[in-house]
Amino acid sequence: MLKNMNPDVQSHDIGKPLDGWRLKLYTIIFEADTRAGRLFDLILLLMIVLSVSIVFADSVASLHNRYGDIFLVFEYFFTIAFTIEYGLRLLCVRYPSHYAKSFFGVVDFLSILPTYLALLFPGFHALIDVRVLRLLRVFRILGLSSYVNEYYGLILAIRRSTHKILIFLSFVVMVTIIMGTVMYMVEGEAHGFSNIPVSIYWAITTMTTVGYGDLSPQTGLGRLIASVMMLVGWGTLAVPTGIVAVELGQVRTSETGPTTRSCHVCLTQGHLPDANFCMHCGHSLTEHQTDESSNNSFS
Repeated sequence: MLKNMNPDVQSHDIGKPLDGWRLKLYTIIFEADTRAGRLFDLILLLMIVLSVSIVFADSVASLHNRYGDIFLVFEYFFTIAFTIEYGLRLLCVRYPSHYAKSFFGVVDFLSILPTYLALLFPGFHALIDVRVLRLLRVFRILGLSSYVNEYYGLILAIRRSTHKILIFLSFVVMVTIIMGTVMYMVEGEAHGFSNIPVSIYWAITTMTTVGYGDLSPQTGLGRLIASVMMLVGWGTLAVPTGIVAVELGQVRTSETGPTTRSCHVCLTQGHLPDANFCMHCGHSLTEHQTDESSNNSFS
């Protein structure tokens, strides 16, 4: 076995390399580049949608009174199925603790926990809706590599725009504070602007063009200020969009999109087809290339 480049993984509980049925099961459950893996994940998505839909339906009093027992049976069926799936994920990975502490590992665990807690605390049943977060797997399951590639490009553009957007938002905050204070002085308590925080609240709703209507200027000068803020609000909404659009134009994504290849050590996904090492922990991705190629029979 190749030496792991990540010192955090070099501990006494280093798992054995995946091979045989564990490798095949891992490829089906964690990757979607094969027909079997894609089919497994599509079935899983369908079960998630159905289980969440049942929770929605069960919250309707008329449906609950009529089909409550049937909904309960389906809920326990889905929970048992998701529990088995969670156990299989822990069984086929090299480091179960890595998966259990990952984002999807926590979501998968939380998706089955409310049903068991509901046996003791009925109020926890509503938390089953956390299963909808598992639908995030749709990005890799459908194999839309071009869309996934654009997704990474969008994330990169937003990350590069963060500093500029924060500076712009700080300017907007200062403008709303100043204009709110001015409106407090112009309109005063007689027209509903009882204090500066309330006036700032009005400035925010006006600047964002929300305009609830609970506060409105009554004087001519106040209406003039409000008109100016409304016009400025249109520009305020456009500036962050323009900043991100410029960064998107500068982002150069690779011609070949990422795949669902995942590292057996840290479970990071999204590696390019010709990648040799994990982009997160540096572990070799070609260590089991021979074994993985045998799994192409599933595709």
